[in-house]
Amino acid sequence: MKPRELMAEAVKARRRAYAPYSRFPVGAALLTKDGRVYRGCNVENASYGLAVCAERSAVWQAVSDGVREFAAIAVTARDGRGAPPCGSCRQVLNEFSPNLWVYWRDARGRILKRRLSELLPMAFNLRQLRAR
Repeated sequence: MKPRELMAEAVKARRRAYAPYSRFPVGAALLTKDGRVYRGCNVENASYGLAVCAERSAVWQAVSDGVREFAAIAVTARDGRGAPPCGSCRQVLNEFSPNLWVYWRDARGRILKRRLSELLPMAFNLRQLRAR
């Protein structure tokens, strides 16, 4: 799937976001290694700490379906706003696919891409720590 197509799936997910407090709806589309797409949106709560980001929402759905290998994720917020994954989402994505492609838009609407390993250098990895 091309980045533009995956971003279109993220836009669909963003339309379902529940963001009455921040008014910052976010959508994500997570592409699995076998070609399936899982969509997620941010879901806020009056108790701000209980909110969940779009990226993690998509990961939870995929993992609940038994999928743990991902190729790429596209993230989008309101038009004209960039939305690369936050640090928490980067760490969650790293748990499953440290080298996946991450797509988001810049302020001019162009799709940017980076490997997750570039966005989260020296990620926390308990398996590596235990091996030492």
